[in-house]
Amino acid sequence: MNRILRLLPFLCMVATATVATSKPPNIVLILSDDQGYTDYGFMGHADIETPNLDKLARESALFRRGYVPTALCRPSLMTLITGLYSHQNMTTGNDPAGTPANRAHAEKAGRDIRELLISHIDRTGALPQWLATKGYVSHQSGKWWEGSFQRGGFTEGMTNGFPNRGGRHGDAGLTIGRDGIKPVTDFIDRSVEAGKPFFVWYAPIMPHTPHNPPTRLLEKYLNKKVQERIAKYYAMCEWFDETCGSLLDHIDNSGIAEDTLVIYVTDNGWIQTGTGGYGPRSKRSPYELGTRTPIMFRWPGKITPADRPELCSSIDFVPTVLAAADVKGPHDFPGLNLLPQLTSGDPIERDTLFGESFAHDIADIENPQASLLYRWVIHGHDKLLLTYDGAPGKMKYPPLSDAPQLYNLKDDPGEHVNVAVTNPKKVKALRALLDGWYVPTERQADLRHKE
Repeated sequence: MNRILRLLPFLCMVATATVATSKPPNIVLILSDDQGYTDYGFMGHADIETPNLDKLARESALFRRGYVPTALCRPSLMTLITGLYSHQNMTTGNDPAGTPANRAHAEKAGRDIRELLISHIDRTGALPQWLATKGYVSHQSGKWWEGSFQRGGFTEGMTNGFPNRGGRHGDAGLTIGRDGIKPVTDFIDRSVEAGKPFFVWYAPIMPHTPHNPPTRLLEKYLNKKVQERIAKYYAMCEWFDETCGSLLDHIDNSGIAEDTLVIYVTDNGWIQTGTGGYGPRSKRSPYELGTRTPIMFRWPGKITPADRPELCSSIDFVPTVLAAADVKGPHDFPGLNLLPQLTSGDPIERDTLFGESFAHDIADIENPQASLLYRWVIHGHDKLLLTYDGAPGKMKYPPLSDAPQLYNLKDDPGEHVNVAVTNPKKVKALRALLDGWYVPTERQADLRHKE
């Protein structure tokens, strides 16, 4: 743990401020998997229908400019469960690469390198463990990479984890949503009956591939003259929305809505291609369609529904939840406790977010910077991307640029025009913000954009 804390060379925010409440709220995390930030009715998509999430957006503090710091499944989930950036929790990609460094780690420990990667969560600790100190019970379903559900401190769950068959990213847990949500609703009912506050990790592998939606939904989009492979993705988004509706209806019909904080976020973005894959500026990339996501907080009677203009990040999830539960974490967290502003309606005093991208496969599980491809910062509507020569992993998405990339997101939300050359002072200022966050000193020799 000391090693993790030494990786915090910047101002951290303490997650102890609370809202007065007679009992801690239930916490429900709804986590979409591989969905573009534009791909909702409430975000203005012309074809995709998401009536249940549209309703949630109306009932929530909605941040349309939400982000995940690392736009890839496993590291994105590790940030949500640990409250730390990928370079801090050291889980930067989905799988360990078969590099000499990783083989040496495995040989020295006498353990499988995949098990060593999972052991990062033992060092950092995890949200369900901290909530348990306040009497919370917890349930894992859907995507989960870090061994069994018990490894993350969940009291119940569906994933057996590595080395069990299919344990790479969820095994039995991946049936949730596609095969109904009964394991989750049964857990909620048991917890309510026992008078226990609960935490639900609802992370179905939806709309993630395989894109095999019900025929009724696929035909709906085909009738809109949408190309078939794209129609399958659209239908998956609506199918996922239906499962969210079932979960939210169960909470509301059980009479516990006012006792339950619901939070929504996506692990990373997606651009559906005509061949069924994802486009290079989406998943795994630092661009908007990779790292941006709507983020919502619903807590009736405590959080006033509002369309919030501020920046928000999934790094804020853990400190905000701990504050709501009146739980003190084991250390300070880099994210913000948003609860005071969510409940008061006051503006969030922040205009800057940070993020990073790494290779899909981890070159060195003990040295995050060995896989570093990008650091990025958003300040207001300006976004700077700096590029590094991290090990490439299985693929490089997108093709790396040797020069800094600066975009004005207000005028150019699609990030089409790099204005770095004509704005050197702004590049310098934003680079200074990034270096104030952290400097990848072990990779400085490989910096592409040398001064």
